[in-house]
Amino acid sequence: MGNIYLIRHGQASFGADDYDVLSPVGVRQSQALGEHLAQLGLCLDHCVAGTLRRQQDTARLALEAMHANGCQVPPIETDPAFDEFDADGVIRALLPGLLPEEPEALHVLRNGAQNRSEFQRLFALMVQRWYDGEHEEEDGLETWQAFTARVEAGLGRVLQRASSGDDIAIFTSGGTIAALLHLVTRITPSQAFALNWQIINTSLSQLKFRGRDVTLASFNSQAHVRLLKVPELVTYR
Repeated sequence: MGNIYLIRHGQASFGADDYDVLSPVGVRQSQALGEHLAQLGLCLDHCVAGTLRRQQDTARLALEAMHANGCQVPPIETDPAFDEFDADGVIRALLPGLLPEEPEALHVLRNGAQNRSEFQRLFALMVQRWYDGEHEEEDGLETWQAFTARVEAGLGRVLQRASSGDDIAIFTSGGTIAALLHLVTRITPSQAFALNWQIINTSLSQLKFRGRDVTLASFNSQAHVRLLKVPELVTYR
């Protein structure tokens, strides 16, 4: 059987003008991941990343660390199927309907870095309404159904190119991993996102595949940062 390693990107710049940039913590997480994979003796046959800068940079830094520790590494292939869903679009589309019952929501969302727990509560509520379809389709927002279809097509392309026994890394985002869990295990979107909120930056989830048959082998492995005993490297956003 072959293996697909789903890797969430390193910590991005939450609260900054450009979220899609790895923080210094995100850089170290990515390097620690590559060092750990090299220590495990993992030799990747393929590496795929979404188009987002945080995904690409996580892949580049991890592979550089693997190479520096004696591993041969493949080039990074890019597939937009593994991009995150449009979180900003979800907020824009769902916030107006939320304000009557959550009048402080706009202030919290504008100051998320100072209100992290409340930001997460409100964002999770809007994501729930998004995957439940509680928004107007004409607002241009990618639906949950379209998002999962995009991710499924990307997984299909990976499997089509793969050979039996390949080890493949996919550098992606938490929502994309949630969609893959939904597709592979048939859990509900609600269950998938309950797991999504637990995924730490640069964690590994492992899928096993034989042909087009895919099963979940492990979820949210954190050994590469836990073993360093540096608590600030364990981040969720």
